[in-house]
Order: sequence, then structure tokens, then C-alpha cells
Amino acid sequence: MTLQWRNWPSFWLSVGTARVLDMLLPPRCALCRAPVAEAHALCGDCWSDLPLLDGPACPASGLPLIGSPQAIAAYRSLPALMQRVPWHSLAATCFHDGSARHLVHRLKYLDDHAPAHLMARLMHQRLRATLPPEALAEALIVPVPLHRRRLWQRRFNQSALLAQRLSQLMNTPCLPDALLRTRPTPPQTGLSGSERRRNLRNAFSANPRHADALKGRVILLVDDVFTTGTTARACTHTLLKAGAAGVHVAVFALASQRRALHI
Repeated sequence: MTLQWRNWPSFWLSVGTARVLDMLLPPRCALCRAPVAEAHALCGDCWSDLPLLDGPACPASGLPLIGSPQAIAAYRSLPALMQRVPWHSLAATCFHDGSARHLVHRLKYLDDHAPAHLMARLMHQRLRATLPPEALAEALIVPVPLHRRRLWQRRFNQSALLAQRLSQLMNTPCLPDALLRTRPTPPQTGLSGSERRRNLRNAFSANPRHADALKGRVILLVDDVFTTGTTARACTHTLLKAGAAGVHVAVFALASQRRALHI
């Protein structure tokens, strides 16, 4: 975008202000607070402890695939065949370990919103590597919701925060309240798969205010951590029942053992 001459003073003022702020408040690592070159980044040590996922991945589980290009191209994941996952694809940015676990903890439990910038940027990079551009351009971003009681206690929804950051990076609309959590549920931590399913039965509904917006749209469902898939499955079923054309799931961390699928 070309700047008109009348906009140059405000442009240089904003640049100058940013440089002054960088001198007075130099950027710090999002985890250990060590000095870094740019804002919303990790230092070398914290970055080396971030278990990033790259390369091809299973569209059902998000686990990385190892095999020949021909085998990967023809791959149909065993979890998809056995469980018939309802989403089109699952994009995970890293394993829930090391620096990734600490970033999630700071965002979710320490009321520190700064990691959301970095987490969303990494999620965006992973989405661009795993989804075709047209799927990203046409998607409507929807976060996994919190019940209003939990939202009042925590004061924010970490998934909505990531969704809003992604919306800005992708220039794609976001509907933070497209899904509603209709009843409070105990935390999922420590529950078995069957207990998680019972816990979330009829826990979500589509917001009737956005019925027209959901119909026929491809949804990008955003959450911070993917554990057993129970939450993503319940939300996906709710969105499809509301008329969505399909659902892609984007999560920051995959709570699974650090392993790959050899095919």
C-alpha cells in the first residue's frame, strides 16, 4: 500500500513511538522474560524446547506421518477409519510438552495473554502448511466456548483469544459466540474417554442468533489443547447439525506422546 504524502507524518510518528518503546521496554521472551529481538517471541533456549510439528500429518489425529511420499499421499488414517472423526482435518502446531506446555499454562491459568500472539502466529503457519489457501480464505473461525460460569471465574476464554488473533492474521471473520456451552461441566482433566463423552453430552449448542451465518459455511474450530478429541467431536457434531458445510480443527498443542505414525 502506497502512503500518501499527507500520511507520512503520522507514519513516522508511529515508527518513532515503536522505537522509543523498544528502547524503554525491550522485548522479552514470552516464557522466561530474557531479552529477545522482537516482541511476542521466544529466546533461543525456550524455542529449542518447543516440540513443533512440521511436515505431513494424519488428518484425523494430527500426528506426524513418516513414510514414502507415495504412502503418505495415499494414507487414510486408522483413527479416521475406526472412529469416523467428523472433522475434515486436524492441524496441531506442537506436542503439549516443554515450552508448549508452559505457554498454554501461562495463557490459561496465569492470566497472561501475551503468549496468545505467538501461539496464534505458529498456528497460522501450521494451517498454511496443511490446508489449501481456498479453505483458509472461506473459513469462518469459531472457538470452543466456555460456560458463562467458568468464563466469569477465568474472565476470558483462551480459545476465543486464539481465534481472534487468528482472525486478524488470516483476515477471516470470527464468531466468538457461534457455539454456546449450555451447561457447566466438571474439568476434563483426569477423566477417561468414556467419562469425557458422558461429561460433554448435550453440553454444546449453536447460537440461534448466528444460525444463518453457520449454514453452508466451512468452519475453523479453534482450541488450545487437543487431548482425546471429545470436545472437538462434540463441537463439530453441533456445528454440522446447525448446517455447517464442514469443520477443520486447529489446535495449538496435541496432548499425546511424542510419536509419529510410520506408514
